[in-house]
Parts: sequence; C-alpha cells; structure tokens
Amino acid sequence: MSKDLTAFGFTGLASAAEVDAALGKKEGTALLVVNSVCGCAAGMARPGAKMSVQGEKAPTNLYTVFAGVDKEATAQAREHLLPYPPSSPSIALFKDGKLVHFLERHHIEGRSAEIIAENLKMAYDRYC
Repeated sequence: MSKDLTAFGFTGLASAAEVDAALGKKEGTALLVVNSVCGCAAGMARPGAKMSVQGEKAPTNLYTVFAGVDKEATAQAREHLLPYPPSSPSIALFKDGKLVHFLERHHIEGRSAEIIAENLKMAYDRYC
C-alpha cells in the first residue's frame, strides 16, 4: 500500500526529522498524503492524489507518510497540519512551508478519485 505512492514518485518520510526537512522548506510547493490501510485510501485518496499531479500544474515535491506504520513521521506531519485534527487518509498542500489546502478523511470518503483529483488541481491552479 505504501509502494502504491512511492513507486509513482512520492517520497516516503519515515522520521520526524525527514518530515520537518520536507515540509519546512521555505520555497516551493509540497503535496503530502497521509496514507492508511482503509478502503477510502486505496479507492479514492491514493488514486486521486496520483491523478492530480499529472496535469500542467503540480506541486514541486511529493511526500507521503503511512499512518500506523510510520508513527514518528505521521505524528510530526500532524503537527504541520494543525489546527486540523488527525485524519487518515488525508491530503495536504504546502506552499513556502505553510499549509494552504487540506482534504480531511470526510472530504475523501464517498467521493471518487476523479473528484479528489479535480479538487487538488483547483488548489494547484491557485498555489503552484
């Protein structure tokens, strides 16, 4: 399940230091997928995230942490996602080290991968 994103080009983050280095960059954009084992991650979040980055505009950096597996990295990623509560799966867009767009689990459940991709593409049009 984690290879679904890393084989596509997302960088897996496994430690708090890796998360801080990746998400704390003061220039550029970064997409973070908080991956999980649930069906909405497999059927909607991961496919939607992959579809979203295939257009003209896309984040310059692609990252993922795996909730329940990369515990330290996920906990640190959630610090960067405040004030939002923990949510798995979720997808976050950062620009210049600041969170600018966030899809929580309740934005993902019950929606198609295509709808998630379109939501993210609208954020890319604005921030990337």
